[in-house]
Amino acid sequence: MHRRIHTGEKPYYCLDCGVNFAHHGTLRQHQRVHRGERPYNCSDCGKNFTQQSHLKTHRRVHTGEKPYQCPDCGKRFNQTSHLKVHKRIHTGAKPYRCPDCGKRFNNHSSLIVHLRIHTGEKPYECSFCDKTFNQSSSLRIHHRLHTGVKPYHCFACERSFSNSSSFKRHTCIKKSTKT
Repeated sequence: MHRRIHTGEKPYYCLDCGVNFAHHGTLRQHQRVHRGERPYNCSDCGKNFTQQSHLKTHRRVHTGEKPYQCPDCGKRFNQTSHLKVHKRIHTGAKPYRCPDCGKRFNNHSSLIVHLRIHTGEKPYECSFCDKTFNQSSSLRIHHRLHTGVKPYHCFACERSFSNSSSFKRHTCIKKSTKT
């Protein structure tokens, strides 16, 4: 079984999707996805997982444990993958490239969001007015127009704002009047 790491041999394959695996146990774990099996349950929030290791990683959300530390700046993370992406800030690595315009990104999700500019895809639709957005964060901010939620508060004058840019602009005005 160990030799398969070096040879690349993957004799076990999933009949549902055709993906190959080096170990039978890994194939069995994978097949849980197709069967909808999620036997590992988080006792705090009820979320279910296909693998015990995924539950263990998830539990860090509740415990606040962040065992992975950036050697450059000391910032801590609850997953190694998050640390790996973070390190690209320090190295300047941007391994994900847009095939349309060549712009580069340090993580895959940023590339996916960027590609929506080229395709015009706007998968997030407002339930109040049917306006669509290419990012979920834009939809969240837009919803505040309908709900009246204003989470950014100026403690100097007690005004509130629905988005951070308006709040920052306001605080800059306050700072400039103080000098």
